[in-house]
Amino acid sequence: MCEEMPITVYGEDSHGAHAPFMKVRADTLVPLDERLSFAAGAAISCGTGTAWGAFERMGLTGRDTVAIFGQGPVGLSATLIAKALGAKVIALDIDNERLAAARLSDADYTINPENGDVAEAVREHTNGKGASMVLETSGATSAGVDAIRVARSWGTIGLVGIGGEFKLVLSQVLRKQLRILPSWTMSVQGQRACADFVLERGIDLDRIFTHRWRLEQAEEAYRVFNRQSSGKGVFLM
Repeated sequence: MCEEMPITVYGEDSHGAHAPFMKVRADTLVPLDERLSFAAGAAISCGTGTAWGAFERMGLTGRDTVAIFGQGPVGLSATLIAKALGAKVIALDIDNERLAAARLSDADYTINPENGDVAEAVREHTNGKGASMVLETSGATSAGVDAIRVARSWGTIGLVGIGGEFKLVLSQVLRKQLRILPSWTMSVQGQRACADFVLERGIDLDRIFTHRWRLEQAEEAYRVFNRQSSGKGVFLM
């Protein structure tokens, strides 16, 4: 997000990591603690780090109840981080396998939006008030609509899901006095802080990986990932 230098997005305007070696600026590197696996390091740089950066911007604390839309790699990481912070977590996803993973990650409640009214279900778990924090990771347009509906008055909504449209009725935001924050990336210092937090709180990031692939298995890996019914995948040398 530096305004003085061109933005580099690996895999889009610079070569990505689907290769044995990757050329990057040395000052963007974060040393990997020997207690973390290479897979955990990959998660911190993308996925877990995305969730961390969003919560840092939102100001999540242990006093909050957070509704997390989507329990894919980013959403499940958000569940682990929020629980480590002491927050109450309501995990939402339309895939029951991902909801099962959220429960194994100690989510307090899980909701499948296809099984009924989402806002009503969230209110049942929050004494009728709604969630003080909402994180939308799925990128689904319907989830963005529901995010506004489940947030309580003076609540905060974090947006990290890419792919859909975010639609709102302005009166809903005004009357609730909602704060809406997009979060796309984080600094090198933020990545280091995320890694330190993972170690300090004993978060087992390796559990979010359901598939490990070799580079020559890339085509099969993407077929599996595109089903959106699994955890995080990683290419390992």
